Amino acid sequence: MNVLRRRLLSPFALTRPPPVASGMPLMENAGANHWTEAPLQISIKGILAQMLETLDEADRSRLISLGIGDPTAYSAFRTPHASEDAIEEALRSRKFNGYAPTVGLPQSRRAVAEHLSRNLPYKITPDDVFLTSGCTQAIDVTFMILSRPGANVLIPRPGFPMYELVASIRQVELRHYNLLPERGWEVDLESIKALADENTVALVIINPGNPCGNVYNYQHLKEIAETARDLKNLVVADEVYGHLVFRDTPFVPMGTFASIVPVLTLGSMSKRWLIPGWRLGWFVTTDPSGKFRSLEVMHRLKKYFDLLGGLPTFVQAAVPRIIKETDEAFFKKTVDILRESLDICFSGICDIPCLSCPQKPEGSMTMMAKLDLSMLEDISDDIDFCFKLAKEEAVIILPGIAVGLKDWLRITFAADPSSVAEALRRLKSFCQRHSKPDQQG
Repeated sequence: MNVLRRRLLSPFALTRPPPVASGMPLMENAGANHWTEAPLQISIKGILAQMLETLDEADRSRLISLGIGDPTAYSAFRTPHASEDAIEEALRSRKFNGYAPTVGLPQSRRAVAEHLSRNLPYKITPDDVFLTSGCTQAIDVTFMILSRPGANVLIPRPGFPMYELVASIRQVELRHYNLLPERGWEVDLESIKALADENTVALVIINPGNPCGNVYNYQHLKEIAETARDLKNLVVADEVYGHLVFRDTPFVPMGTFASIVPVLTLGSMSKRWLIPGWRLGWFVTTDPSGKFRSLEVMHRLKKYFDLLGGLPTFVQAAVPRIIKETDEAFFKKTVDILRESLDICFSGICDIPCLSCPQKPEGSMTMMAKLDLSMLEDISDDIDFCFKLAKEEAVIILPGIAVGLKDWLRITFAADPSSVAEALRRLKSFCQRHSKPDQQG
């Protein structure tokens, strides 16, 4: 276990962000700590792979993974027939075996623009849309376009570790603002104001939230936009989980406030359409006033997409039909299953004394639970907890430090309700077995 622990902990050292290209010293802001506890050079998939390495064949045969947001691994979540038919039609037509424009097929960009425009007070044009290999590549495009000597970007803690990895490669300094669990994981706007300086170029928000399951209301999003405007920043809106909401707060696209501040919208078809392996994503300039879309910026974007090469042409070609023919019944069924699995997960966590959840998630596919180590023996931290849980119960969840919160757990509930129920039963058994004697009832 010590060897495994060293392997996993090595990327999590409390370190400065990578040096900026200019060699300028990094700002240290008293009272607004931007040292990071999140991994700089490891992804969620990398962490989960290390955990899987500890399991033998018997463990793997009964494994339940609540560690990654890929619902297609479970039978309750099925790709819509419209998507499968659209791919088949594109292939059989023999029209899409050659190269496509690197920014995306015109008809596919138009379909995405029309889809996103339905929820906005203005129309997005096809020229605003750039098709990417999932949202991960959209994050890379974002940092490519924002990078310059000395630049820094504000990102949430807890957050999505891919931002750490991309920023380290792009040599962009990250500063972490807090999300407030006691206020439904709202953005700490005062934290943002304290962190920002003249070299801050953007503020990233993730809504619906990964990993917290929060859904921001209209007023809070407007306050975020106004804060970014006052700081002369733009907003990067990661909306991969857009429209996957379960409770009273509706999903409001950040682009709604693009008249206040320019917004770069990152999204994909992975989660809502249940096709994560197809890698259909987008980078969109939601900027009706044209403050961001200078000729120089757009030229740089197009050149970078020439380097990326574009998505497979037949996959792009399927986009218009997928968007047009996937009906609301499919989306409702997905949300209903997620809601059922969430209810099981949340009630199960509430029944385990050493775990607590500050708020029941309102959207996405993930949630955070706080770990009370004082109630456990033989468990040193969240990493130790997750490795031992995997080995003893064949249940995988993500240590909170992977998303920036030490001694928390990130749990994905995008699984069959029966699988979630069994995973929570095993989790409770594990916690009971490792409880201190005075905590056992």
